Amino acid sequence: MSYQDKQITCSDCGTTFTFGVRDQEFFASKGFTNEPKRCPSCRAAKKQSTGGGYGSSAPRQMYPVKCATCGKDTEVPFAPRGDKPVYCSDCYRKTNPIKKY
Repeated sequence: MSYQDKQITCSDCGTTFTFGVRDQEFFASKGFTNEPKRCPSCRAAKKQSTGGGYGSSAPRQMYPVKCATCGKDTEVPFAPRGDKPVYCSDCYRKTNPIKKY
């Protein structure tokens, strides 16, 4: 399909923005069928206000713990159950290296 730049009016702020060829190709590659309603600035503001864009408006709950390896105080995004060790990010990376295939 041949794409051309389109001028769209933002539904939030009313400014006109360009929905460029590269953006249209990206939207099509993701299977999106609708054009954006918001300009890039308003999209970024909306994403920021909703905690990343996945419907979460509250900050993520963090839980204080001591690392099972080094004893450093840290926080994790889950409630520790107590039956498994919890690590700081540095020790976790050492025990669970990223596998590259």
